[in-house]
Amino acid sequence: MKRLTTHVLDTARGKPGSNIKIDLFSVNGSERTLVKTLITNDDGRTDEPFLEGDAFAHGVWELRFHVGDYFADASGDKQDGVAFLNEIPLCFGISADAHYHVPLLVSPWSYSTYRGS
Repeated sequence: MKRLTTHVLDTARGKPGSNIKIDLFSVNGSERTLVKTLITNDDGRTDEPFLEGDAFAHGVWELRFHVGDYFADASGDKQDGVAFLNEIPLCFGISADAHYHVPLLVSPWSYSTYRGS
């Protein structure tokens, strides 16, 4: 089944990243178009895929994870109003009709991603 999903893991606390806003953009050169915005649930996942069925298309996409508020709320520390990681853009390509799972592993100071299953 072709679809795009994600989840967020808070590696500093060893738990899912809940209530994090994630935007999906289609990318065409330097132009970005907002396609969908979802919020992670208590399991760090979205309640629906970002893309599926006819909406799923080959091309370049960007998931933008808004983690600054999450870490400020989790720690109670607003870091003088400036978070080290505020928004994390992950730009990637879709080139096959398959399930693309693009998770984010994140702490207040670093992040990584991979193509999951």
